[in-house]
Amino acid sequence: MKSARLTDADIRSLGWEALVARLGIAGALRFTMQTERGSGDYARDRHRRLGGMSVDELVERARSAQRRGGGAGRKSRKGT
Repeated sequence: MKSARLTDADIRSLGWEALVARLGIAGALRFTMQTERGSGDYARDRHRRLGGMSVDELVERARSAQRRGGGAGRKSRKGT
């Protein structure tokens, strides 16, 4: 079978079948979760949210939020 003649949908379908055959459904799902690209610009968003905070400042912020009973991520998102 020549892959040049296959559509993208065909490639995905055959690839999924190959993954399931070799890894099983759970393994195939784990593999796809590790290879998903995601979206957006993580670096830009991180800089927008965190600015010039040092690692020490980030750790202290997370610890403070934890002491208050909130998640570290919850507090950092409120300010954006």
